[in-house]
Amino acid sequence: MQLGLKDFKRFEKQIILKNIGVAGQKKILNAKVLIIGIGGLGCPLLTYLAASGVGTIGIVDPDKIEISNLNRQTLFTTSDIGKYKVDQAKSSINRINNKIKIKIFKKKITSKNIKSVIKDFDIICDGTDNFETRYLINDECKKSKKVLVSAAISKFDGHLYKFNFKKRTSCYRCFMPDKPVLERNCETEGIFSPVAGILGSLQANEVLKTIIGLKNGLDNQMMIFDSIKVNLRKIKLSFNPQCKNKC
Repeated sequence: MQLGLKDFKRFEKQIILKNIGVAGQKKILNAKVLIIGIGGLGCPLLTYLAASGVGTIGIVDPDKIEISNLNRQTLFTTSDIGKYKVDQAKSSINRINNKIKIKIFKKKITSKNIKSVIKDFDIICDGTDNFETRYLINDECKKSKKVLVSAAISKFDGHLYKFNFKKRTSCYRCFMPDKPVLERNCETEGIFSPVAGILGSLQANEVLKTIIGLKNGLDNQMMIFDSIKVNLRKIKLSFNPQCKNKC
C-alpha cells in the first residue's frame, strides 16, 4: 500500500517526526494488527491505531453493548446499546479513517478457532478480561511466532507487557504459571475509567513503536501503572525453567 497525497496531509504530524518519516508511515500503512476484546482497552487502542493509519485491523468480540460499558468504552453511545461491539466499533472507526481495512470476528476466541483468526496478522493485541483467554492467546502466539502486546486493568491499576515470539523470549506462563483461585477483573472489582483509556493508549503506543522498529520497547518487561499515586514502573519478565511452554 502506497502513500497518496491525502495520506501525506492526514499523517503529516507523524511524518515530520524524525523517527517515523515517510518510511515509517509506510510501515504503519502496511501493518496488520489484531485486537482481541473491544472493551475498555480495545476502544482507545483501536482508535489510535486507526487514526495513526494502520492499514489492516482485525477486531474480535462476541458481545453486545450494555449500558455498564459506556463509562469506559468510548467508541459506543447510548443508542448503540444492544448492538454488537464489533459492528459499532467498525462504524465508529470508519468515521475516523475510512481508508483502512477493518476485519470483524463476531466470535469468542477458542482453542478451535484461534489459529485461523490470528494467522493473517503480524501483531496480536490482548485486551481480554480473563485468564483462560490470556493463556490461550499467549500459547498460540508463541506457537505461531507472533508479537503479543497485552494489557489488563482493575480498580485504579493496570499493567502492560510485550512478547516478541519471533525470537526466543519468556512468556505469560513464565510469570503466571497457574490461574489464580480468585479471578480479578473490572467486572468483579470495578474500574476507574481513565485507567482503561491510559492503558489502551499505552498499548497503541507499544504497537506503533513495534511497527516502525523503535527500540527501547517493552520486550520481556511488564509496565505497571498506579493511577492513584501516578506511579509508573517496569519489571523484567525472566525465563521460568518450569514454564509449560518450555521457554
